[in-house]
Amino acid sequence: MGRHVLVPMDDSEPARAALDHALEWVPADRLTVVHAVDDLTADYAGIVAADDEPDFFADARATAAEFGRSLETAVVEGEGAAEAILEYVDEADVDAVVMGSEGKAGVSRLLLGSVAEGVARRAEVPVTIVP
Repeated sequence: MGRHVLVPMDDSEPARAALDHALEWVPADRLTVVHAVDDLTADYAGIVAADDEPDFFADARATAAEFGRSLETAVVEGEGAAEAILEYVDEADVDAVVMGSEGKAGVSRLLLGSVAEGVARRAEVPVTIVP
C-alpha cells in the first residue's frame, strides 16, 4: 500500500494552510483530513459528535479537487484532540502528519496546551507543522 498522509483540520487558517501544503508538496497515495473532537469539550459544549461531518470538509474536498487530488475524511473523538489524532495515526497506518501550527481551540488551547505540539512530541511518524 502507498504512503498515507494525515491532515488534522478545523476551520482555521493554519489548518487550511496545512492542507494546501500537503496537497502541493507532499506526495501521497492516500490523503486523509481528520477533525478531532475532544470528548470533554464535545459533551460540555454540544459540539459536533464523531458521526457528524463538519461543513469545512466540503471546502477541503473542493481544495483537493483544485489540485487534481481526492481525499478521505474522518471525525475522531478522544480524550483531547492530540490524543484522538495520535490514536488515528496508529489505527489507520498513517505515514506522516501535516498540520497547522494552531487551530480554533481558543480557551481550551490555554488549558490543554497546543495540539500541534502534543502531536509532534508524541507521534511515531514525521510531523510537519505549517504556520
